[in-house]
Amino acid sequence: MQLVSRTCCLAFLLAVLLSGSSEAQIPGHPIAGYADRLSVQPGQVIRFMVSSEAPQYDAQLVRLIHGDTSPRGPGYREQELNGSFDGSYQGRLQPLENGSSAVVADHTALDLTGSFSLVAWIYPTTPDSGTQAIVSKWSAADRSGYALCLEEDGSVGLRFGDGTREARMRTGASIPVYLRSEKAYPVGDPLHSSLWLLAAATFDATTGIATVYQLPGTAWPNHPAAGMASAQTGAHSVAANDLALMIAATPGLNGAPSSEHFNGKIEAPRIYDRVLSAEEITGLAQGRIPPDPVAAWDFSLRMQTRELEDTSGNDLHGHTRHFPKRAVTGHGWDGSEMDFARAPGHYGAIHFHDDDLDDAGWTVSFEYTLPDALKSGIYAARLRAGQDEDYIPFYVRPTAGTATSEVALLVPTFSYLAYANGFGVGGKQLLSLYDKHSDGSGVTYSSRLLPILNMRPKLSGKWEEVTFPHQFTADLHLVDWLENKGHSYDVITDEDLHWEGSALLSPYRVILTGSHPEYWSEQMLDALTDYLNQGGRLMYLGGNGFYWVTNIDPVLRHTVEIRRWGGTQTWGAQPGEHYLSTTGEMGGLWRARGRAPQRLVGVGFTAQGPGHGMPFARQPDSFDPRVSFIFEGIGDEELIGDFPNLVMEYGASSFEIDRMDFQLGTPPHALLLATASGHPAQYVHVIEQVYQSNLGPVDALVKSDMVYFEYPEGGAVFSVGSIGWDGCLSYNGYDNNVSRITDNVLRQFRGEAE
Repeated sequence: MQLVSRTCCLAFLLAVLLSGSSEAQIPGHPIAGYADRLSVQPGQVIRFMVSSEAPQYDAQLVRLIHGDTSPRGPGYREQELNGSFDGSYQGRLQPLENGSSAVVADHTALDLTGSFSLVAWIYPTTPDSGTQAIVSKWSAADRSGYALCLEEDGSVGLRFGDGTREARMRTGASIPVYLRSEKAYPVGDPLHSSLWLLAAATFDATTGIATVYQLPGTAWPNHPAAGMASAQTGAHSVAANDLALMIAATPGLNGAPSSEHFNGKIEAPRIYDRVLSAEEITGLAQGRIPPDPVAAWDFSLRMQTRELEDTSGNDLHGHTRHFPKRAVTGHGWDGSEMDFARAPGHYGAIHFHDDDLDDAGWTVSFEYTLPDALKSGIYAARLRAGQDEDYIPFYVRPTAGTATSEVALLVPTFSYLAYANGFGVGGKQLLSLYDKHSDGSGVTYSSRLLPILNMRPKLSGKWEEVTFPHQFTADLHLVDWLENKGHSYDVITDEDLHWEGSALLSPYRVILTGSHPEYWSEQMLDALTDYLNQGGRLMYLGGNGFYWVTNIDPVLRHTVEIRRWGGTQTWGAQPGEHYLSTTGEMGGLWRARGRAPQRLVGVGFTAQGPGHGMPFARQPDSFDPRVSFIFEGIGDEELIGDFPNLVMEYGASSFEIDRMDFQLGTPPHALLLATASGHPAQYVHVIEQVYQSNLGPVDALVKSDMVYFEYPEGGAVFSVGSIGWDGCLSYNGYDNNVSRITDNVLRQFRGEAE
C-alpha cells in the first residue's frame, strides 16, 4: 500500500492510491478487517471481523517489530507465532452500510391508518442529491406506511399508500402519481442548501386530500422556497406495516439496509393522527405548537447520549444509528449561548449524514483468547488471500494493576483513530477526523469498530515528492529500536490511560510516547500530570503532541470525538458547535483551555513541512551538569541527527516540529538543550500564533527545541520536539547520536545510571 498526501492540518493529510477490483466492498482493499478491541490483557478474548472477496483466506498471529519496508532502513520485521486462530477460513464479503439515522421501534400508535400530519424543522445540506427521507415508515414493496421527505428536485414531498395504490406529491409539483390536482396552489422552488424551514404534510382520509408545505424559518418577503401544494389523492386510508419508523432514512425490508439517507439537520419531528390546518402549521412555524401529538421527539433532551426522547406521553422513544452529530445548533439558535448545556433549547437538532459510520456490525470471523505467556507488545492477525494482504493490529498489555517492565510505550491510539481512514482510504465509506462529509461538514467522530486502514504496517505516505511512514508504521521505528537495544518494555494505549488514569502509569519508572501523540483527553492529561508529579519520567519522542481536545463516548466507549476550531486544521466547526456532544466540554486546542503542551512537556507544535529536515545544534544549557548524562559520548560541536531519516529525507528535526515558549507555559527551570532551525521554505508556521497577516516573517518560530526539566519527587521530562526523531534511530546500524542520546536518557530514567 502507498499513500499520497494533501496539504495538512497538523500533519500531512493522507489519501490512499486505490487499486484492485472496483467491486471490492472497500475499494482497493479486497480483504480487510477489524477487531472488537484494540487493547487486550492475558486471558481476555479478542474477536476479529473480516471481509474478503476471495473464497478463502489464511490468518496468522504475528508480532510486529519494524513496519517500514524502505530499503534505507533495517527492513520490515515481524515474528510469526503460534496462535489458536491460525489457519484457513471461508471468505465472504461483509458490507459497510453508511448513513446515520434515528430509529423508533414499530408501535401501534405509529400505524396511521386514517388522517395524519407529519412536521419537522429541516436544514438540508445537499437538497439536490436525490430523494432523502425526513420521517419515514414507508414500504414501497407493498405500498404501505408513509414518509415525509425531500424529493429529487429538492422540494418537500409526501408518500403514503393504502396497500393498493401509492400517493406521492411534492411542493414542486402538485400532481400525485395517479391523480391530477383538483386545483392549483402556490408552489415553492426547490430548497436552497443550509437554510432552516418547516417541512409538513397532511392527509385527510375523509376527503382524500393531501397537502405539503415548506415554510422558511426566516420570513423574508417573496421567499423563493416558501410554498404549498394540495391534491385530491382518491385514497381514504393508509395501510399499516411492521417496519420501524426512521428519522433521516427509509427503513429496509427483511434485514435490508436503510436507504434515502438525509444530509443535514432535523429538529423537532412530530406526528399527529389528525389533519393540522394551514393556520396550525403556520402557527407551528412561529412557535405555537399544536397539542396532542402521537409522537414529539425533542432532540435537545438526552443530547449527550444516543437516545431519543418522545415528549408526547406515548413513550415512543428511540435511538440513533451510526452516531449522527449531536449538540448542534437548531432553528432557534441566536448566538447568545455557545455552550449547549446552558441553553439546550437552542440545540434541538441532530446533523445526519449519508456517510456516517460508527459500527460496521460485521459478523465475527474468528477469535483469540490471549494466553498468559504472551508478552506485552504490538501484535496483529495477518490476513492473506492470494496476493492480497491485510493486518489487524492489537496491543497486548499486562494484566491491569501489574507491569512486566519498568518502561511502558504509550501507543497513541486516539491519534490512530483520528487519522483512521483519511482522505480516500475507503472512499466515501470510511472517513477520518481530517475529512469532510459528503455535505461539506467536518467529521467529528471516529470509531474503532470498523477497519482502520491507516493503522497498518508497510504503509508509506507521500507529501509532495517525499515518501515516508506515518503514525502506526513510524511508531514501529521505536519498537524496533527498543528490541535492537535490548530494552524491555510494556505496551499500553491511550484508551487504557483514559479509563484507568495514573494507576496505569504508576508501576512504571519511564513512559515513552509515540512519534505523534496529537489527540488527548482531559483524563489522559490529568493522569500524566499526576504521574510526573509523583516522580514519573516521560520521554516525549515526537512532535505535535497533546494538541487537540479529544474525548471518548463514555457509554459505548468505542468512538472518539473532536470539534476543530482555532488551530491548524482541515475544517472548522460551525458557529455554536465547539463543544463535544459526548462530554459537554469545549473542544478545539488544549492551548485555548490553558493547557498548552509547553506546560506539560516544555514544547508545543510550531511548524510543519515535507522533505529535508535539519539537525539539532547543542545550546549552552546542554552543558549544564543537570543534563550531563544526556550528552555522554556526544561531542561539544556535534550536530545531532545530521544524517538521513526514514520519516523524512534528512535530519532529526522534520515533518512536524515543536518549540519551547515560556509565555505558553514552558517551566522556568526548563533547559534548552538543542535547537534545529533553518528548515526549507516548505516548512510553515502554525496559524494559531499568527495574529495579523503581512506584518513580518514568522520564520524565527520554525524550529525544533530539545528540552529537559524536572518535576517534583524525582520526576522528569525529556522532549525532542520532532516527529522525525524516531526515524533516525536505526541509521548506521543504530550507531548514531540520536540513538545514543535516546539510550542515555532511557537508561538514566529507568535507574541504570543511578
